[in-house]
Amino acid sequence: MKKFVMSIILMLCFGFNANAEMGVNIGVTALYGVFDVNGASEKFTGAHTSGASSGDVEKKASAEGDSAEGEFALASVFIEKTLGDKFAIGVDYVPVSADSETTENVTNKAGSDTAALLMDSAATNTVQVDFEDLTTVYAMINLTDNIYAKAGIMTVDVVTNETLATGGAYGNTDLDGTMLAVGYARGLDNGAFIRLEGSYMDFDGVSLTNTNDSTKSVKVDGIEGYGARLSIGKSF
Repeated sequence: MKKFVMSIILMLCFGFNANAEMGVNIGVTALYGVFDVNGASEKFTGAHTSGASSGDVEKKASAEGDSAEGEFALASVFIEKTLGDKFAIGVDYVPVSADSETTENVTNKAGSDTAALLMDSAATNTVQVDFEDLTTVYAMINLTDNIYAKAGIMTVDVVTNETLATGGAYGNTDLDGTMLAVGYARGLDNGAFIRLEGSYMDFDGVSLTNTNDSTKSVKVDGIEGYGARLSIGKSF
């Protein structure tokens, strides 16, 4: 996915250099939205080191289950090449990271179960995640003079910052997804424009294995998001 995104960016840049006076849009965007995760869990396989069971055990992400929600506010930059009066292709890039809150999980806590009574102390795990380099490659069509629709592919780097009582880590990864949006655009003076847009985002799931204990893995699935964007740009 990263190579594909870079190919699109290079194609756009070469197109701009060759046709600097023909249909180039550049702008900035403020984005606010909500993400919903419907399938987060941790799995212990076989004779895992927790010793709680000799078989496979799957734990939900929290006491409330495997669902979680989070809000986000980001800023991005975009560049587009128009193709006639109705079509355009573009790249949107978020130069800052979206950081999750730090989550703490205490396991083998005294009094929670029989096995815990044999432990001298509780084991505390913490995890915090950074989402970096969110990039969207998209195509846009003007439905009317002011209304447009967009569809695109997205990729984001996921950097995990965890402290596990047993040591090890779940490492970093990236997520790929798709985006659909509908918006309203209005032209201003001197080639400037403003856009207001609503979007739906859907990311693929991912599964990571603990580097210190291959019997432990975490899985995240069902990642969906809804966002509102306000963009200001200029056409050249």
